[in-house]
Amino acid sequence: MRLFIMTFAVSVILFAGVWSVRAAEPQSGAEGQAGGAEAITGQDSAPMVLVPAGPFTMGNNDGLPAERPEHVVTLDAYAIDRYEVSLQLYRKFLQAARYDAPPTWDDEAAETVGDRPAVGMSWEDAAAYCAWAGKRLPTEAEWEKAARGTDGRRYPWGPMQPFVDIANYNRGVWVSEAITLVSVAGGVEGMSVRHGLKAGGRSPYGLHHMAGNAAEWVADWYDRTYYGKSPDKNPMGPANGEKRVIRGGSWADLPVALSASSRVSAEPGFQDRTIGFRCAMDAKK
Repeated sequence: MRLFIMTFAVSVILFAGVWSVRAAEPQSGAEGQAGGAEAITGQDSAPMVLVPAGPFTMGNNDGLPAERPEHVVTLDAYAIDRYEVSLQLYRKFLQAARYDAPPTWDDEAAETVGDRPAVGMSWEDAAAYCAWAGKRLPTEAEWEKAARGTDGRRYPWGPMQPFVDIANYNRGVWVSEAITLVSVAGGVEGMSVRHGLKAGGRSPYGLHHMAGNAAEWVADWYDRTYYGKSPDKNPMGPANGEKRVIRGGSWADLPVALSASSRVSAEPGFQDRTIGFRCAMDAKK
């Protein structure tokens, strides 16, 4: 009976994955607010988008204490990766820089499903990759503006709750036991989806997977009370701390973690298969 239940669960997972690919192929159309055009690239040749200078509303008065208060922040123009750094790009970095791979690294997955996000990297690993690519990790403010735009939206796509066609999320509980029995397109990495799959969930600037898929390291140290004392122009986060900020939620998270204002944190050396990153760089003057 137990074997039948597990077999059925695996079948459901595989069917759902195939259905999601067919139902959520990238769609054409305008990217939304000003900016969003592919801009400059670093050494990794990853496509980036230009986010123009100007103000936006950061935080959420209806969110958790760490998200309060809402405050207006003005940022200089910057470029940020359109997608999370992929397995294939991180593999290129490992080989070129002769950098040590994280414990969960799967070189076979990097070859076979290389356009999925690279996960399992510590904050230091993510920062090292961005420096190699001639970039840097985005600040928390840069990440949030790129995710929600200037109209204060709750999620990258707007106010409505996530659903399967626009975000990859909430897959960490009901599939957990079945994953131990079968490798789904690269094991746990297979719970993430390839670049551009959930195109309906793009941010106002055309960035993909800012909610769900892989949670993302950003540059800042974490301080739960920082928003009450943050500067109103180009905030860089606290000068020091014990943990770094993680944004965006992952394939394993509930909808509340996918909010564009949601903030969580972890020690810089923490590594987990739900956490990846994307890079940013200053706009050329």
